[in-house]
Amino acid sequence: MTTNPSGQFVAKHVQSIPRSGIRDFFDIVQGMKDVISLGVGEPDFVTPWHIREAAIYALERGRTSYTSNLGLPKLREAISRSLQKHFKVTYDPKSQIIIAVGVSEAMDIAIRAITNPGDEILYHEPCYVSYSPSISLAYGTPVAIPCRAEDGFAVTAEAIERAITPRSKALILNFPTNPTGGTMTRGELEKIAALVRRHNLIVLTDEIYSELTFEGEHVSIASLPGMIERTIFLHGFSKAYAMTGFRIGYACGPAELIDAMMRIHQYSMLCASIISQEAAIEAIEHGEADTASMRDQYRVRRNLIVKGLNDIGLTCHLPRGSFYAFPCIRSTGLTSKEFAIRLLEQEKVACVPGSAFGASGEGYLRCCFATALPQIEIALERMGNFVKRLKG
Repeated sequence: MTTNPSGQFVAKHVQSIPRSGIRDFFDIVQGMKDVISLGVGEPDFVTPWHIREAAIYALERGRTSYTSNLGLPKLREAISRSLQKHFKVTYDPKSQIIIAVGVSEAMDIAIRAITNPGDEILYHEPCYVSYSPSISLAYGTPVAIPCRAEDGFAVTAEAIERAITPRSKALILNFPTNPTGGTMTRGELEKIAALVRRHNLIVLTDEIYSELTFEGEHVSIASLPGMIERTIFLHGFSKAYAMTGFRIGYACGPAELIDAMMRIHQYSMLCASIISQEAAIEAIEHGEADTASMRDQYRVRRNLIVKGLNDIGLTCHLPRGSFYAFPCIRSTGLTSKEFAIRLLEQEKVACVPGSAFGASGEGYLRCCFATALPQIEIALERMGNFVKRLKG
């Protein structure tokens, strides 16, 4: 009997990359009936009609060609105006903005464009699942900085400074944060900006959830003095406009860095879908009211689920942004994965183990409240029954 030899051809640095903890968990969910999902980080709203109509109209007009590697000029110009208005940052649409296939691709090519083998890339944790693997795939060294619930899952300048070494090259920020909903104050960002300038680091700031900020102002570190020239600003359309399937994002930064990212993008993706780009133009020019309406509904859902989780006995801080609650389940004596699997099997409620978001997420559970209120209420009832049984 011969064995399949194909595995020997897989690159060693790819073999070491773990499967996504989110996807592994949801392989279990597939095929189960009557499951209430608080797991997938996706709006339950359909993309607003006028945005879908723009995509349809683009098809009807025969808009089916390639675009510039950087993306449609009209979209880049619209993004430039929007960022000036909402984030107080100015980018030249001709040379400082690139359209990507979602923020995930934008982050990937940004990391690859700046990373030399052995460079240390710092990021705060718990965090989105792709950061550490993307750094490793670029032959960099991921350095996680743990965040604490007591700090609202914000990252502190002191914690970052303790992690900096002579090999440190960049810092990745994601606020509001997936999976915790943590945000940052202007004062803390100013401390981090001073630290970054002092140690000559570059910042990659993923602000995909910025429009879903419930309290306080959202401040981009790129807008602070001396930071725009050392920041790659990453954003997209998936969350604020419920456009996940359109796979459209963008990056902004110094022309030299955007050019470096474009060199990778042109050989891997070539360009983002022209149909998605046409829809994105409509979204950014006429979608503010849609975003505000969705944010208001998310706020109601957030208040319901956080109160419900705390009433059950699962301590949960109030997320100031995103659409995730991140309750602590340590009081049950189970690991995050054990809790999530048993909750799914016994009560048919799907949440993501906090450990999927790094070692700092162990002891927590990500509950996405981008689902209808009646479903959240049923999920909370089932979770309450589950916790009561655990505690006897």
